[in-house]
Amino acid sequence: MNLGAISLSKEKSPRRSKFFDLDLKKKKKEKLMEERKSSSVSDVGAWSMNIISSVGIIMANKQLMSQTGFAFSFATTLTGFHFSVTALIGWISNATGYSESKSIPFWELFWFSIIANTSIAAMNFSLMLNSVGFYQISKLSMIPVVCVLEWILHGKQYSREVKMAVTVVVVGVGVCTVTDVKVNAKGFLCALVAILCTSLQQISIGSLQKKYSIGSFELLSKTAPIQALSLLTVGPFIDYCLTSKSLLKYNYTFGAFCFILLSCSLAVFCNISQYLCIGRFSAVSFQVLGHMKTVCVLMLGWLLFDSEMTLKNISGMVLAIVGMVVYSWAVEIEKKANAMAIPQIKSQLSDEELMLLKEGMENSSLRDEELGQVPKS
Repeated sequence: MNLGAISLSKEKSPRRSKFFDLDLKKKKKEKLMEERKSSSVSDVGAWSMNIISSVGIIMANKQLMSQTGFAFSFATTLTGFHFSVTALIGWISNATGYSESKSIPFWELFWFSIIANTSIAAMNFSLMLNSVGFYQISKLSMIPVVCVLEWILHGKQYSREVKMAVTVVVVGVGVCTVTDVKVNAKGFLCALVAILCTSLQQISIGSLQKKYSIGSFELLSKTAPIQALSLLTVGPFIDYCLTSKSLLKYNYTFGAFCFILLSCSLAVFCNISQYLCIGRFSAVSFQVLGHMKTVCVLMLGWLLFDSEMTLKNISGMVLAIVGMVVYSWAVEIEKKANAMAIPQIKSQLSDEELMLLKEGMENSSLRDEELGQVPKS
């Protein structure tokens, strides 16, 4: 009876093991689907936060800086205020234990801050020295520059569909934004510096997050104090060169103070979402998203501020939106292709490694028993 029971249990054990493996695979699949669903929700949240906060801060700054508003024309100093509030939020978050602080070499943070602040200053000088049309062209050229730099620095390749979609987006935004194009030697040099520094800054955000396994908010809380200190130091001098106006002589009204505070509050969400989007996606995707914001600003300007809307603007916006939809589709195809190829390789390697590890442990325990030794745990 006992021998029969043992033989039956031996016959059933492989079936039980098979059913157990199937159940385990099913649970893993369900867990993976849940993770993908939550990741998609997080992606939409990051995009939405960036679009809403960016469009909001542009509208707030337009009221704050325009001559019909509060005429606060100190753009570089205002950016210093933005990073000061962001640094304060980061310090409070670290002090309360809401976010953890990881170690990053100071020289890397300092170098990143120099690039980021040079980007801000060069953009402001480019806008002052060049026409609005050339300024828009310089912003549009950032997508191909980012693609080339990522290929040079990280060997990243782009599919034909992504290249086509990016081209459509750039052409569409160019049609609806570029009007007069005037450029001079100084303006061209400032635009070139702005393009290179902005592209390097956005690539560096993703690289630093991956290199040190640090979150977007944690990285921002480390770079914001350095950027705030340097911008508040040199910002007033840069603004004086740009506008010939002194920050100390500005008449701070209650309305202006409220809009500065609103701009700083929106900047916190804008900065966090920028680091978040680049960390989750790529610098190229963030540039495409930036042009989506341009389309939103044009539409809101037409709705809220009675800006002129021509057939040329409308056709350009439609073309840009089509390009963004195609870009999203192309990126999704790349993700699915990578998801099908990489996990299979990983699972095969991990299974082989586990089998070798199991055989090694069994062999070592047998050798210990043969030698009359107890295997160490």
